[in-house]
Amino acid sequence: MKQLVFALQFKGKRTRWPGRYRAKTTASDQVWRTVLGPGGMEATSEAAGSGSAMCEIEIEAVVGHGIPDEGEGTFTISGSVKYGTAGTVTFRTVGQGFLGQAAVPGLQQGAVVWEVTGGDGQLAGATGLITSNFSMSADGELIDNQLAQLFLP
Repeated sequence: MKQLVFALQFKGKRTRWPGRYRAKTTASDQVWRTVLGPGGMEATSEAAGSGSAMCEIEIEAVVGHGIPDEGEGTFTISGSVKYGTAGTVTFRTVGQGFLGQAAVPGLQQGAVVWEVTGGDGQLAGATGLITSNFSMSADGELIDNQLAQLFLP
């Protein structure tokens, strides 16, 4: 098996539809850099090429555990990420995700872990986990930082 570990920052918007939410986000090729030096920590993300990825998800609030639009809550997600010409993976939430208020007024933050349930193209037979750490504005603007650890046959 081959292990593939990578990070991407996706941006897009969440929309509401009866009883659920949907989100479509995109990411371009990126280079992430973290430096832990004597002057402190520095982190940057830079564009690197012309490739792109698209993430599409369906979000469902967990009944009795809050509503994402009203502050805190838990939720489940299912969806897919198409990584350019490499292929697509599908996923579902491991347990539940959490959404709560961020330290910035009008901003919510959350996190969720997804289990990869399938793949196609170069990602056929993929297994692994994707961690989503995200923030969302009151009007549904979404920034989703994903760290993936995939295992390929």
